[in-house]
Amino acid sequence: MIPSILIIGVSLLLFGYWFRYTCLLILTAKTATDYTSEVAEANQLHFRQVQNILRADADGSLAQLEANLNRDYAMLCCLLQQAGSTEIADDTLEQHMLRADYQMMRAFHRLSRTVWPAQSRKALEEMSLVVAHFANSMGERGYAQNI
Repeated sequence: MIPSILIIGVSLLLFGYWFRYTCLLILTAKTATDYTSEVAEANQLHFRQVQNILRADADGSLAQLEANLNRDYAMLCCLLQQAGSTEIADDTLEQHMLRADYQMMRAFHRLSRTVWPAQSRKALEEMSLVVAHFANSMGERGYAQNI
């Protein structure tokens, strides 16, 4: 019984490590063309301002920054679901993983914002990277549909 529990525990830890590492790899990958600025401007998204505030260590309400990111995230998810043809608009495993990562970082941010503000800011920064990734995906889909 104890070896089974130990194996399950180690397997869950390794899965968690793999999941976090894979999400961070996806978020740090660069594409040939970056569409985030165009999509952010066209849809009045705030994730760029949130990133600038977090990177400059400027004082900002963490709750307001989270609200801006949640608004941008919801808008981009809706836009991605309504995007053009089914070949282009299919959700990928990558998007599902990033959505799960966003929700985990959101929960971590809410739990840590009063106790560990520095860790909470890191969670917000990762959330902003997920939103930026989705904005770039939206731009790529728009470009692919225009070809």
